Amino acid sequence: MVETVVTVERTTTTTGPPGGNPSAGDNGNFWSAIRLNLDYFQTAPGLIKIVQLILGIICMACVSPAQAAATSFFLFAVVISFIITFLLIAAYFLGIREALNVAVNWIFSELLTTAVLTLLYFIGFIVQLARWAESSAVGRNANVAGGVFGLFNFLAYAAGTYFLFLAHRSGATH
Repeated sequence: MVETVVTVERTTTTTGPPGGNPSAGDNGNFWSAIRLNLDYFQTAPGLIKIVQLILGIICMACVSPAQAAATSFFLFAVVISFIITFLLIAAYFLGIREALNVAVNWIFSELLTTAVLTLLYFIGFIVQLARWAESSAVGRNANVAGGVFGLFNFLAYAAGTYFLFLAHRSGATH
């Protein structure tokens, strides 16, 4: 019987700035892996995230302060979406996803998150427009405009969900 022997050698090379102290933790840690990533924002998903953020700011500006319960829900959906989108933009901009070495399917996680935010925006803009369309109260025009911008942002989140679905379907995990 023939036996095959395989020998594996592992070597680790660390480099750092002159005078750096590897035992002090300045090499190979989380902060040294952070890199600015502007290339992502030249792609369609990156541009869509920027559009979502800008439309979220416009929606908040139009409907704040909330004058009705419907507007409170709409504002809730807008603020939650804005915060999550801002955090995702920061994660892409700083390359945090690559710096974290965890076994998470980022594309699928972001797909689920964006799909939920899309649903929130869908319900929110419908409730907002239904409440303010026939009203003659003070602030009607701004609230209707906020609902219309909510519709536009719903479409932006739907497009983001679509692109994430395509990426997930192709088997991408990062």
